[in-house]
Amino acid sequence: MSWKDNLIKIQPYTAGEQPNKTDFIKLNANENPYPPSPEVIRAIREFNGENLKKYPNADAVPLRAALAKRFGLECENVFAGNGSDDVLALCFRAFFNSGKPIIYPDITYSFYPVWCEMLKIPYETIPVDENFNINAADYDRPNGGVVIANPNAPTSIGRGPDFIREILDCNRESVVIVDEAYVDFGGISALPLLNEYENLVITQTFSKSRSMAGMRIGYALGNKEIISALFAAKDSYNSYPMDSVAIAAGIASVEDEEYFAETISRVISSRERLTEGLRAFGFDLPDSSANFVFAEHPKYAARDICEFLKTKDIYVRYFSKPRIDNRLRITVGTEEEIDKLLDALAGLK
Repeated sequence: MSWKDNLIKIQPYTAGEQPNKTDFIKLNANENPYPPSPEVIRAIREFNGENLKKYPNADAVPLRAALAKRFGLECENVFAGNGSDDVLALCFRAFFNSGKPIIYPDITYSFYPVWCEMLKIPYETIPVDENFNINAADYDRPNGGVVIANPNAPTSIGRGPDFIREILDCNRESVVIVDEAYVDFGGISALPLLNEYENLVITQTFSKSRSMAGMRIGYALGNKEIISALFAAKDSYNSYPMDSVAIAAGIASVEDEEYFAETISRVISSRERLTEGLRAFGFDLPDSSANFVFAEHPKYAARDICEFLKTKDIYVRYFSKPRIDNRLRITVGTEEEIDKLLDALAGLK
């Protein structure tokens, strides 16, 4: 046997293309087109670099306290980590240990199967319908856990609390994770259900609505026992996951509610304009509750559109996957970026 036989064999998650240049329009990573709050930038500039010689707060208590205050929870109900990907990976590690397959939609965030493969968690995918909607009744089956992105990615479709409640009601013996990475852009959070369901975990991120993808901050909300299990998993491999600068910047973001609301409003307004513009060109796309749209053209293949836009230095996301290989995921950019995208698409005619 060779040492090569002991290397991990797994198909990793593939992020959106990152061109090695600066003069292009990047609409393939669901980033916020606007900068973070000025208070975030101030917190970073005023951070005392000499303090980096010391370990950060091990459990990010100051940031968790700020989040708890915003959501009307106790600090013990909040877990914070390096982006929601890190938090979700810990959730998979901490909650899905029954040996039974966990379940999630066949079209959803493509990191879920990667974590399952990495952690040896059995899983089953449940097909969304022909309109990409998740049917809550399909989740009334034996399982080792449930994961629902709401709004879902890459479909952009968000569902209300009754949808989540139906899933929770038929899965009281499993942990149900609701991944709310995009909820601030028009989705409806499951937060009010936390008091009713001890098995509910909500994850959110600073990467999208708070314009802090480069800082890597994510968090989970749940009952104290669930959150303590996350800390047990975290402390089993990394006692200090969040750095001091990220904690300070995160607090500054949470405390600037006015800027947060203003930025969200701008993205939603631009999304509606982008939606109207694409539909005027004949694209089919569902109403989006996220900071991106999921579009298909009846005449032009999605791959061809994607490659055509690259010639205009505009990058959108194409997925070479069953059921969605003729759809494009297009991030909502600035008004200027949307103008350039629509102008470029006019060249298809």
